[in-house]
Amino acid sequence: MLYYEFRKILSKTGNRIALLALLVLLGVTCYFAVNGYGTSYTDEQGVSRQGISQVRKLREARLAWEGPLTEEKLAAVIRKHAAVIATPEYNSKDATEMNIAYSWTQDYQDIRQMICRAFGEFRSYDYYKIDSLSPEDAADFYPNRIRALRTWLDTEAKDMYTEEEKEFLLERYEQLETPFYYTWYLGWDKLFEYGPTIQMIFVLVMSFVTAGIFAGEFSNRADAVFFTSYHGRKKAVTAKLWAGVLLSAALYWIVWGLYSAVVLGALGADGASCQIQVHVGWKSFYNITYGQLYLLMSFGGFLGSMFLLLLNMLVSAWTRSAVIAVTAPFIMIFLPSFLSNLSVPWLSKLLGLLPDQLLQMQTSVNYFNLYEIGGRIMGEVEPLFALYGVLSLLLLPTVCALYRRAGRG
Repeated sequence: MLYYEFRKILSKTGNRIALLALLVLLGVTCYFAVNGYGTSYTDEQGVSRQGISQVRKLREARLAWEGPLTEEKLAAVIRKHAAVIATPEYNSKDATEMNIAYSWTQDYQDIRQMICRAFGEFRSYDYYKIDSLSPEDAADFYPNRIRALRTWLDTEAKDMYTEEEKEFLLERYEQLETPFYYTWYLGWDKLFEYGPTIQMIFVLVMSFVTAGIFAGEFSNRADAVFFTSYHGRKKAVTAKLWAGVLLSAALYWIVWGLYSAVVLGALGADGASCQIQVHVGWKSFYNITYGQLYLLMSFGGFLGSMFLLLLNMLVSAWTRSAVIAVTAPFIMIFLPSFLSNLSVPWLSKLLGLLPDQLLQMQTSVNYFNLYEIGGRIMGEVEPLFALYGVLSLLLLPTVCALYRRAGRG
C-alpha cells in the first residue's frame, strides 16, 4: 500500500515537473555559491579571475596566515597593511593600480575583517578601520569584543534585557576560547550563505508535491471509493502520510547532501574546527565551530522542512484543497520577513520562535533573542528544536485523524 502511494505521487506529471525544477534550482544555487562574490583571485597585474584553479591560488595565499591568531600575528597583519596603504598603487585613482594594491591584501582579507569588527562599534562595520591602527593595538583585539558588548548593553540595549540576561551574554563572551585558530574556511562560508536558499526552495517545491497527497482523492472525485474500501480509513490513510513523510525526508537529505558535496568539494572543507566567531558569527554568543554549525543547519533545516510539509499535509487533509494547502509554507516562510520591519519590542522574540528560523540557522545563532524557561536563560536555537520536534510528532496523528474525519463529510 505504501509502495502504491509512492507510485501515485511520482506518476503525476506536475510532481515530476516540480522535482525537475528542484534539481535545476539546486544546480543554479550551487553555481552561484561556487562562483559568487569572494571566489576570485587577483594576480600581480591586477587582473581578477574566477574558477576552481583561482580558488586554489586564493586558498594557498590565505593559508600563509594559518594558525592561532595571536597578538604577534595580528600585529604582523596591521604592519603589512600599513606598508600597503603607503604605496603609490594603493593611493592611485587608476583602477588597474588599485587592483594591484588589492592583490597585496587579499591574503589577509579574512583577518582584516576581524580586526575591523574588533575595533569598531558593536552594531557597525568600518572596512577602513584597520588603516588607523598601529601594531600595538593588537593587544586589544580580544578584550575589545567583550568591551563592545558591555558598552552596547549599557547604552542602546540597556532596557532590552534584564540584569540576569546581560550577565548571561557577557559570561558567554568571556567563555569563548582564545586565541582563535585561523585557516581557510571559504567552503563553509559559501555553504552557510546559500544554504537557507536551498532549504527554502526545497520546502516550497515539495509543498506542491505533498499538497496533493490528501487532496487528490477529492479532486479526482474518488473519495467515496477510497473511504469505503476495506483499509480506506486506516491503513490507506496511514500509507498516504508515511509516503509523504518518507519521500520528503529522503529527498531533503539527497538535496542537502548534493549541495554540501558540490560546494565543499569545489571550495574546500578546511576550517570545520574553526570557531564561528572567525567570520559568520563574530557577535554570536554560541561558542561553536563551523562543523557544529553545519550540523545545526542540517538538522534544523530537516526539522523545519518536515514541520512545514506536515503542516501543508494537515491543511490539505482539512480543506481538501491542494491550492490552499500550498499557501501554508509560503505564509510561514515569507510573512516573518515583513513583520520583522515593525518596531514592536516583543515581536522579535515571537518571530525568533517561528519555524522559518530553523531554515536560517546560520542567522539564528547571531540573534540576541533570549528566553527564560524553567529558570534557565537560553537563546532561540534550543527552544526551536524542542518546540518543533514536539509539534511535528503531534502533527503525525493529527493529519490522519483529520483526513479520516474529512471522509465522512
